[in-house]
Amino acid sequence: MLRLTLQGMRARWVTFTGSFVALALGVGLIAATGLALAATFQAPHRGPERFAAAPVVVRATDTLRVSTPIGERTQRLADPRAVPAEVAAELARLGRTVEDRTFPVSYASVGGEDGEGAAAAGHPWSVAAATPYRLTDGRAPRAPGEVVVAVAARERDRSGGGVAVGDRVRVVTPAGADSRTVVGTVAATDFETAVFFTDAEAAQLSPRIDALVLHADATAVRKAVQNAVRGTGSGIDVLTGDERRRADPDPDRDSEALVAVNALLGTAAGITCFVSVFVVASTFAFAVAQRRREFGLLRTAGATARQIRRTVFAEAVLVAVPASAAGCLLGAVGAPPLAAWMVDSGVAPSWFAIGDQTWPLHTAFWTGLCVAMAGVLTSSWRAGRIKPTEALREAALDNGTMPPSRWLLGALLLLAGLGLLVWSLATDPGEALKRKTYITRPMLLIVGFALYAPVLVPPLVRLVTWLPARLPGATGLLARENAATGVRRTAAVAAPVLITVALAASLLGTTATINEAKATEAASQTTADYVVAAPGEKGVLPDPFVTRARSIPGAAVSASRSTAVTVLEEGVALVRSEARAVDPAALAAVSRLPVASGRVADLDDGGIVVNEEWLTRTVGQRVRVWLGDGREVTLRIVAVLRTGTGGNGVYVTPRNAPGAPVDRVDVAVRDGADASAVDAALREAGAATRTTVLTKDEWLARSHPRSSESTRLGLLLILGIALLYTGIALANTLVMATSDRVGDLAVLRLTGATKPQVLRLVAAEALVVVAVGSLLGAAVAGLNLLGLRGALALLSVRSPLVVPWGGLGAMVAASAVLAVVAAVVPALTALRTRPVEHAGTRE
Repeated sequence: MLRLTLQGMRARWVTFTGSFVALALGVGLIAATGLALAATFQAPHRGPERFAAAPVVVRATDTLRVSTPIGERTQRLADPRAVPAEVAAELARLGRTVEDRTFPVSYASVGGEDGEGAAAAGHPWSVAAATPYRLTDGRAPRAPGEVVVAVAARERDRSGGGVAVGDRVRVVTPAGADSRTVVGTVAATDFETAVFFTDAEAAQLSPRIDALVLHADATAVRKAVQNAVRGTGSGIDVLTGDERRRADPDPDRDSEALVAVNALLGTAAGITCFVSVFVVASTFAFAVAQRRREFGLLRTAGATARQIRRTVFAEAVLVAVPASAAGCLLGAVGAPPLAAWMVDSGVAPSWFAIGDQTWPLHTAFWTGLCVAMAGVLTSSWRAGRIKPTEALREAALDNGTMPPSRWLLGALLLLAGLGLLVWSLATDPGEALKRKTYITRPMLLIVGFALYAPVLVPPLVRLVTWLPARLPGATGLLARENAATGVRRTAAVAAPVLITVALAASLLGTTATINEAKATEAASQTTADYVVAAPGEKGVLPDPFVTRARSIPGAAVSASRSTAVTVLEEGVALVRSEARAVDPAALAAVSRLPVASGRVADLDDGGIVVNEEWLTRTVGQRVRVWLGDGREVTLRIVAVLRTGTGGNGVYVTPRNAPGAPVDRVDVAVRDGADASAVDAALREAGAATRTTVLTKDEWLARSHPRSSESTRLGLLLILGIALLYTGIALANTLVMATSDRVGDLAVLRLTGATKPQVLRLVAAEALVVVAVGSLLGAAVAGLNLLGLRGALALLSVRSPLVVPWGGLGAMVAASAVLAVVAAVVPALTALRTRPVEHAGTRE
């Protein structure tokens, strides 16, 4: 049997080469994404950065700790408290103490373009000695109006567009905007962009003490802190050694960056694995189905069913083992460029690189081997069941009948896909808007439709060829009959198109629809004429701007603050919710919130507005929460907002967010007021404080409906990997299918068809198959998008579906071009041989 197996592989080298290519590329994709995913499991160890030269650092704790029956639960605080002045005074007795203050600033060269400038962090100069910052030019600031700025090495000369000693820069601080002189520069770091002021000016700009640097014994410091805060309820951390990293700006940025990269690569790996398994199984099953006539002849010659199956499995092993090994090699070679692209595009941090893990290669190898075996299992079983007397008849006609097992499995997958969709709509419509859901759910429907392809292909072929078959000439009619009778061939070639269109339409359409829904929701909830938001996640609006905006005649102004509240749900889960601190009366003049019950106007210092996602959400109930600074309070629910697209957060009063600065101002022109006068006064205030003033439409255009850059690039990565592979698989399968039909093409030539006519027929068949795959993919995408539309309706968000016609059209067109080329080129090669030499050739 081994000799027979090798002879069969030699005779059918095109088919086995196609199977080898499909499997090798599939395993390569799984290995590459697996290696990249493995690199996200551990962040690099970093020591203290900002306070690397500080013996002891004292600061207010930034972590909420709550004891539960299953252990302590922690959550980062949104607005950590300051170090109390009395504590600082007590610690100053132990040794030399330096007070650190951190406040948001931005700066730009005087006379430069208008704008918000470069975001930075302001500090007093005296703390620089405890940090890596050392003067590279100039001197320390000695008087108000002098600053030292951090400058990258490439920007230390004016040709690099940087700031130099002696330059005048316009600096925006919480106190407003003013021109200052650069008297010194320090080397830039990767954890922050620093601007240093004199100690006195820094204390004036930011009176609160964020941290203390002590030159004293750590044990004595801890004892003094315990005595100073006993009975006050204040949490103070004393940090030494590696613990000083907790005082760095965003100390968890490495692990948080890896969480985002891990989620992206996990999704990409899942999609890649699904696409690879789907295409490889389809390709191997098609390769076996092509040989049914050969199996029939072997059965007639006396081969047993067991021998047929053993031959098929031996061939699959002989192809799968080297193909999987080659795929692992491709993955190992391709993973580093993938990681480099992610770093260059900003998806991954600059230090991200492929590690020395090998388990992804083992996983990819055995996955490829198992998928290849699974791909030939059903087909070989069916081939082995062919009776000798039925062999020739069974192999001569592809009647498209399906075994009961395929009917059952396809029905189960379709019911599971639709059932999960209906279940989520009935129980949690918001689940449909989550990336994990809308990326994975189409997979069940894709496989279900692919399993029913033998039943769906004939009517779809007749549908897409209804008009061409009635046109003069035989090309349309022959294309219809060839595609309809060669069901397995049509289904195998249409499979890559099905998955391409279904994934692209589902992902692109869903993200576009969700973005449009968020934009629609934001527009309906904001009645302000102007929205002024601080730049960045931790930006602050200057106090002079807020003061001037509130004093504008005819303007209704709502100044709000970003904060957070944390609640313990079910006694074990510490859940943090983003919140805004607002004046309810001012908020009512500039917004129209989606209230499900209660009244936002009833919000006071003892109340809270929650949304329907909260476990406790009955108006009048009291709920225990921890505020942004860690204080535990019990508040009364005064209103409940609808969930919407997930952006309807929590509202408290400013008294319940004491450490949060104003970062957004909404302005509405009152009825009867002079709109042009309000506009002029508001823009004058913005120009004086270097604050960008946007109309509502400008704010919506800037904030919605765009996905973040990382989300866009992540989606591009997922689709790019999947679509590249399916494109190669489409070409590969068509080459296999066309090469198997040299006998049919020769017969056409002998009956009088010219070479151009035969090539047109082959191209027409390829286009028919692409159209069938596109229709099946569109059906899958349509079901998913309709489910999303239903979820938005249940969430009370009135927004239209957004179908990416341009992207879909480009993908279908690319598939059509690729299919035509992949079908015509082998056909053209076959037609170079005299037709009589190929006539009657089937195997």
